[in-house]
Amino acid sequence: MALNELRSITTFIKAAEQGSLRKAAMELGISPQAASKALAQLEAHLDARLFHRTTRVMSLTDAGQRLLEEVQPSVQGMQRALDNARKGKDDFRGPLRIAGPRSTFGPILWRLVEEFCDRHPGIQPDVLLEDRVGNWVEDRVDVGFRLGASAHEGVIARKLFALQMVICAAPAYLQQHGAPQSLSALEAHRCSAYRHPATGKVLPWHVLMGEQIVDIPVVPTLCSNDEGFELEAVLRGKVLGQLAGVTAAPYIREGRLVPVLVEHTPEYLHYFVYFGSRSSQPARARAFIDLAVQRLVDNPQYILSEEELRRFTAAAPASKGQPKAKPSP
Repeated sequence: MALNELRSITTFIKAAEQGSLRKAAMELGISPQAASKALAQLEAHLDARLFHRTTRVMSLTDAGQRLLEEVQPSVQGMQRALDNARKGKDDFRGPLRIAGPRSTFGPILWRLVEEFCDRHPGIQPDVLLEDRVGNWVEDRVDVGFRLGASAHEGVIARKLFALQMVICAAPAYLQQHGAPQSLSALEAHRCSAYRHPATGKVLPWHVLMGEQIVDIPVVPTLCSNDEGFELEAVLRGKVLGQLAGVTAAPYIREGRLVPVLVEHTPEYLHYFVYFGSRSSQPARARAFIDLAVQRLVDNPQYILSEEELRRFTAAAPASKGQPKAKPSP
């Protein structure tokens, strides 16, 4: 239905209810001239007279009465639907669709969702975790989290915190194999590697060389497309691994992992929260974004300071049977 037809029908219904075109115009917030034109257009379109008019009174013709009985329930139902949609925008009850990366971010997102649902019990979170960059429009995502820049135009981004890449090992591994003293010494170590779930490629380690971040390939003793599996192997002392700082930080602070080669620890990328225009979002989505910014922006819980990295490295157990290190490249 064209917009002018909808306005004409709405004007017709209001005029029938009020018995006056002037009163109908006032209720619709339009001029009497615009109301008269809309009604004339409808009558011309139907080729039927809808009202008997005098200088003081207007009453429905038989054709007008039949039209009113048929269209009034539908228009009222449509108006209720529009009102409900308008009210739903400011309602804290209802679905909230959230997308984010599966690797590293799941536990962080769970804590956010849990706190938000505790505050607003009527929220129905629908969380999509995957490492591929999906189409957030087609997936009807309200709020998205992503590592690095978004592939989609028209979204608003807010930087949250940096992703560190920390080379670390369990004390048991270091007691048995020693700690590498240079990047070249990694050749003599049992290293793990991450296979990207979406591409199937084994990812190199990202290391800081001076002020540059460079990729170095490792020959993996163990390879997995699941970060949790790789983490377990590192925690059990089977391999030396490069883990996301947000994953490794709590274990390093507990003494269960020890960072090595800390001078080569890069801040590889940043996490962002993405969303569309705030003015068109439901209030529950805006509130969730605000909570994410409040809880995550530069949160030291997820970032190891340079002082922490060096302190925990200094606390590493003495190396035994350490492989002979080659000069640092």
